[in-house]
Amino acid sequence: MDTTTTKKTWTEKELMSLPKEGYKYEMIQGELVMGPAGIEHEEIGAHLLTALRKFVSERKLGIVCGSSAGYWMKSGNLRSPDVSFIRKERLQGCKRPPKGFFKGSPDIAIEILSPTDTIESLHGKIVEYFENDTNLAWVVNSEEQTVLVYRSPQPRKLLTKNDLLDGEEVLKGFTFPIAELFAEI
Repeated sequence: MDTTTTKKTWTEKELMSLPKEGYKYEMIQGELVMGPAGIEHEEIGAHLLTALRKFVSERKLGIVCGSSAGYWMKSGNLRSPDVSFIRKERLQGCKRPPKGFFKGSPDIAIEILSPTDTIESLHGKIVEYFENDTNLAWVVNSEEQTVLVYRSPQPRKLLTKNDLLDGEEVLKGFTFPIAELFAEI
């Protein structure tokens, strides 16, 4: 992953005030990691975020967030999946989404491979999500036009553009055609 790291002790307020400028920020083992994502990456994320948001809001199931949402892991790492979903029950009666970062991982974590990412480089992140109560993860590979589905730190199945993403029991009834993620403009 083509990233820049900065060593410093960061407060949540400082992390939240960082300029976006096309970067995605995470804090891993006390280091701020910034990685550029790219337009295709963001377009795929927008497709998923829009579809999930519509499904979740119509049913009042929780919240859907983009890549600026941060999740504090038990390890002290701050992870930011490209798209994420948190069940309403885990928001502890909040009427509005929390202002800061979430303590724990999302119920669904979606990672979209950047040009410099590999499945291997994302493995540690996937493991950490599941150690912090994620129930479902999708890793989108635009180069191969596939999605790896995880129900644990090991991939469970590989979907192609002829398949549907399925929210399984985490988001019962949610489906999305994978071909739409890679449709021509």
